[in-house]
Amino acid sequence: QLQLVESGGGLVQPGGSLRLSCAGSGFTWHSRAIGWFRQAPGKEREGISCISKDGSSTNYADSVKGRFTISRDNAKNTVYLQMNSLKPEDTAVYYCAALRIGDSGPADRRKVAYWGQGTQVTVSS
Repeated sequence: QLQLVESGGGLVQPGGSLRLSCAGSGFTWHSRAIGWFRQAPGKEREGISCISKDGSSTNYADSVKGRFTISRDNAKNTVYLQMNSLKPEDTAVYYCAALRIGDSGPADRRKVAYWGQGTQVTVSS
């Protein structure tokens, strides 16, 4: 059964940190780049980060560059998103996604093969 399961979301104060995890199963994990996307209320889902299948290449949207770090542990079929210096405008539902085989970053909805269910991140004092 194909699954992408995000975890680690929650409520954090501005300036705080969270680490999101995305665990995958039921598909060719090692053959796919993995992306993180987010969707704020009333806005389109945007790609914010992507990591290559072997973890050697990463990219970030300008809005998160220097604050967020993506990484992956292929032994655990897991991708992480470390989020530091969080701002209220980072509030959104965060989704991980497995890209189509052969595709790579940046994270783009048109490249997505499988989506996770999402995890809420709220940055507020």
